[in-house]
Amino acid sequence: MVGSYANGAGAGGGGKNGAAEGKLDELRRRLGKVEGDPLRIAGVGAGAWGSVFCALLQDAYGRDHRDKAQVRVWRRAGRAVDRATAEHLFEVINAREHVLRRLIRRCAYLKYVEARLGDRTLYADEILRDGFCLNMIDTPLCPLKVVTNLQEAVWDADVVINGLPSTETREVFGEIGRYWKERINPPIIISLAKGIEASLDPMPRIITPTQMIANATGVPLENILYLGGPNIASEIYNKEYANARICGADKWRKPLSKFLRQPHFIVWDNSDLITHEVMGGLKNIYAIGAGMVAALTNESATSKAVYFSLCTSEMIYITHLLAEEPERLSGPLLADTYVTLLKGRNAWYGHKLAKAELTLEMGDSIKGKGTIQGVSAVNAFYELLSQGSISVTHPETKKHVAPVELCPILKTLYKILIKRELGTSSILEAIRDESMSDPRERIEMAQRQSLYRPSLLGLPKGDIKL
Repeated sequence: MVGSYANGAGAGGGGKNGAAEGKLDELRRRLGKVEGDPLRIAGVGAGAWGSVFCALLQDAYGRDHRDKAQVRVWRRAGRAVDRATAEHLFEVINAREHVLRRLIRRCAYLKYVEARLGDRTLYADEILRDGFCLNMIDTPLCPLKVVTNLQEAVWDADVVINGLPSTETREVFGEIGRYWKERINPPIIISLAKGIEASLDPMPRIITPTQMIANATGVPLENILYLGGPNIASEIYNKEYANARICGADKWRKPLSKFLRQPHFIVWDNSDLITHEVMGGLKNIYAIGAGMVAALTNESATSKAVYFSLCTSEMIYITHLLAEEPERLSGPLLADTYVTLLKGRNAWYGHKLAKAELTLEMGDSIKGKGTIQGVSAVNAFYELLSQGSISVTHPETKKHVAPVELCPILKTLYKILIKRELGTSSILEAIRDESMSDPRERIEMAQRQSLYRPSLLGLPKGDIKL
C-alpha cells in the first residue's frame, strides 16, 4: 500500500535501510561527525515543499537511524487553523485508517474531534507535529519534530533546508546569521526557494535566494546549494516518480545528490547555479499566465501549446542576459517548467484570477496554498529588465531598447498583476498578436547576439560574490 510507506510506516526491508545507513554514514564522515553526535538537519519554513522535503529525510534517515540523524522543522507559532479547515482535516483523518490509528496511539485524536466541533483551536505548528501541513491538508506526512524558536532550530544544525518563499528568505536568514556569529564550521544550506529580488541601486542587478542567504549569514557560497526539479510536493510524498537537480559548487553537490536520492526521487547534480535559480523564478511568472490561458480558453490544448512556446522563448532570452553560457532549457529544467505551468500553485492562482474566483485585492498569500511567488517575481524581473542602462538592439528597428520590450508576455503580466491596468483576458491578446515574431527568432537572437550582461550579477561593495 503506497499510503502506508508514504505516511511514515515501514520503509520496506533491511536492504533499503542498509543502503540509507550507508549514505548517511558517508555524509557524516564528510562532515567530520563522530559516533554519538547525530547529523542535525533543520528545515526553515513549513510550506508544502519545505515540509515534504523534511518529511522525506525523516522517513529515510530520522526514523530508523535516530542515533545518527535528527530532523527538525521550524515554523512560526500562532497561526490558527480556521473552523472550515479543521472540519476538512477531520474528514481526511477518518478517511485514512493508518493515520487515524497513528493519532489514537499518540493520544492526539481527541483534539481534532474537539476542533471539528468548534470546542478548541488548532495551530499550524501543532498539526505539523502530527504530520499535517496547513498548505497541503489532503496529504498527511509522517510526524515531524517542530520547533517555533528559530535559534533552537538552527544554532547547531549541520544541514539547513530553506523552505521559505524568496520574499521571506533575506529577513529570516538575517536573524539566523546573528545566531551563527560564533560558529567555527559553517553549515550546508540547501535552498528550495524560487524567485529573485531586483536591486536598481547603484546598478541594476538580480539577487537570488542563495545570494540572499550568503549575504545575510556570511556562509560561503560553496556551502549554499539550490535544489529544483519537476515536482509537485504532494505527489512526491506519495511516491510518484520524480527527478531533480542540486546545483552549486563541486564541494557538496555530488555528495548531496547521493544523500538525497531515493528510489522514487532521483537527484542529479549540476554546476550552473545561476540558470537554475533564475529559471526557478521565471517559471512561476509564466505559470500564472498559463493558468489564465487555460481558464480563458476552456483548457484549449492548442492555446496552451502556443503559450508554452512563447513563454519558454522569453525564458531562454532572459537567461542569456544573466549567464554567459546558460544551461539549455531541456531535461529537468524543461520538465520543471512544464509541471509548474501544468499544475503548480502559480498556475492555479492564474486560473482562479481568470475565473474571477480570486481577486488581486486578496493579495499573494492564499489560504491553503501559501505564497504565490510568481507575483513578486513578475515585479522583480520587470523592474530589472526595463532599465535602459542594460539596453539591447531590437532585431527589427535596430534601435536600443530595454530588454523587457522583447518580452511581451512578461510585460502583459506586469500590467495585469502589478499595475492592474489590464484584465486577465489581455494575456490572450498578447499571445495572439499578429505582429508577433516566431519564438525561434527570439531564441536565435539570444544565442547569436552577445546578450550576456555581467553587471546584472554584479555585486556592490560588501556583498559576497559568486
